[in-house]
Amino acid sequence: MEGLTLPASKRDILGKKTRFLRRQSITPAHLFGHGIESLTLQCDTARLRRIIARAGMTRLIALGIEGDKKPRSVFLKEIQRDACTGELLHVDFYEVKKTEKVRVDVPIVLVGEAPAIKEKGCILTHALTTLSIECLPDTLPPQIEVDLSQLKEAGQAIYVRDIALTPDITVNTDPDQMVVRVAEARVEKVEEVVKAEAAAEAVEEVAEEKEEKPEE
Repeated sequence: MEGLTLPASKRDILGKKTRFLRRQSITPAHLFGHGIESLTLQCDTARLRRIIARAGMTRLIALGIEGDKKPRSVFLKEIQRDACTGELLHVDFYEVKKTEKVRVDVPIVLVGEAPAIKEKGCILTHALTTLSIECLPDTLPPQIEVDLSQLKEAGQAIYVRDIALTPDITVNTDPDQMVVRVAEARVEKVEEVVKAEAAAEAVEEVAEEKEEKPEE
């Protein structure tokens, strides 16, 4: 958690009055977790934005609450923003125990280049964007990388069962679910459709011209 530290203080202002906090660049927050007493908190908005950018929803944050002897290990559980302005409205933190496993949806990131795309003009279909895993907080990866270099032919695919993870991580997503697949580009068929549409338009134009000409 090096560098991912965020100070916070307890909050007494609740409800609609929290808008006054936001005007002071302070974001209301809430801390909860299994077997702990929930707390209403507040954080400096600028520092919170930087933490959100770095931690996302999958990295541990050391949350230092004013008055506590040591920081708490938390994840960002929910981030609420104004739909129009994008302004931070509220965040939820979830406190975890380092000895208890957590279940998290981790983003899948495609890395490398598929030879089938580069050499044979195929297209790539990305079917799964997150992977549900369970592990101890300290071993939780911020993302799961999937190497595309093994995709050399059209029709080849990578499934959840093909993703190699350390033994201490349990995957909850269906192993037969497809992550990414190489498909043939259908350029010729698209051209045929265009030609067919053009021919149909030509027939319609001829029919319209016949209707416009008076009968002799």
